[in-house]
Amino acid sequence: MLSHRPTRPLFTAAAAIVGAVLLAVTGGGAGIAAAGPPGPGGIPAGKLLGAQPLTTTAALPSAARTDLIAYTSHDAHGRPIVVSGTVAVPRSAPPATGWPVISWAHGTTGYADVCAPSRDTGTGPVHDYLGPVTQVLDSWIQRGYAVVQTDYQGLGTPGGHPYINGLAEANTVTDIVQAARSLDDSIGTDWVAVGHSQGGQAALFTAQYAAARQPELSLKGAVAIAPGGIGLRRMIEFVDSGQPGAEAAAGFLPLIVLGAQVVRPEIDPGTLFTPAAQPMVQAARTGCLAQIRAVPPIPPAEIFEPGADFGPLTTYLEAQDPSVTVPEVPVMIAQGTADTLVTGPSTDGLVGALCDSGADVDYRIYEGADHRATVPGSLADAQRFVAAVLAGEPVADTCPAR
Repeated sequence: MLSHRPTRPLFTAAAAIVGAVLLAVTGGGAGIAAAGPPGPGGIPAGKLLGAQPLTTTAALPSAARTDLIAYTSHDAHGRPIVVSGTVAVPRSAPPATGWPVISWAHGTTGYADVCAPSRDTGTGPVHDYLGPVTQVLDSWIQRGYAVVQTDYQGLGTPGGHPYINGLAEANTVTDIVQAARSLDDSIGTDWVAVGHSQGGQAALFTAQYAAARQPELSLKGAVAIAPGGIGLRRMIEFVDSGQPGAEAAAGFLPLIVLGAQVVRPEIDPGTLFTPAAQPMVQAARTGCLAQIRAVPPIPPAEIFEPGADFGPLTTYLEAQDPSVTVPEVPVMIAQGTADTLVTGPSTDGLVGALCDSGADVDYRIYEGADHRATVPGSLADAQRFVAAVLAGEPVADTCPAR
């Protein structure tokens, strides 16, 4: 079943990982699998660098095997990066065309390496979110899908995590499918991007960029569950206003600014946040979302430096809004009515923009579901949608007639 599995352990030290990239792209070293087409600078996208069996809580219980892998991708500037992630395959025999693939894009976990989903443990800092998600993903394995999960750029590997950068996310969500096929030749070329929250935004950017990114693969559709990133350019103003919900939203601000700085170094958290808010920034650098929220709150009006220049950040965030995407495949959007993080009206606006772009959108609303509950709540509909797009069957299009 396995076409080639590198024998050396997965690279854990930064020097070893960087060395592996150089080895892979120069053609040296036996056992490094082929990848997709060369990216910018001739660096191949989705080249498998190493793999090792994963037996922690991050492994999918029903899988025949879950592997932790390292693979190549590119950042938002086209520079080569190493990314970690996991590959799980079913116990069932693959169809003639190979197992279809679910490439899962995870929701917000944090900025630090410890927040990477592949590092999850039963007592991990993000297990309260990742544990239930693992059970949902396990149901895909039981239905005969291979499931791959990227950690995204900078989570679990050297460098910062460009939180909610749509292009970097799309690259890593797409390239892990190519790397997985190098790991196991029973994994097919047909795949669907599925994601929640930050990952819902990632799935929509993937729906736009994947075909050009990996033309050997065949993206059939995308599922965006409570997609994040909508209207982020207005978050600064919202938090500063102190309106209801501003305190909860403030917990995401360090992630947003630190992530933007990875792509745009001139966006400096030191000049945007007050000294009183710096503990939140430090918590984001070293911990996960729960650690940020554990910092004693300060009044929203005291978070930002008076007179700080938010122009570069605002411009950057406008380009990460999923409403700017033009999906090339059918998409399903899932929204819970009790979601206070990604609200119904904001998702309504996103769906309107996607429809205006000409996308085929199946918009599903789940009564009483909050932000996290929408993941299991939408599962049955998502599985029906995925089965239909993989079979080439028409799916519901809730956009107005055009």
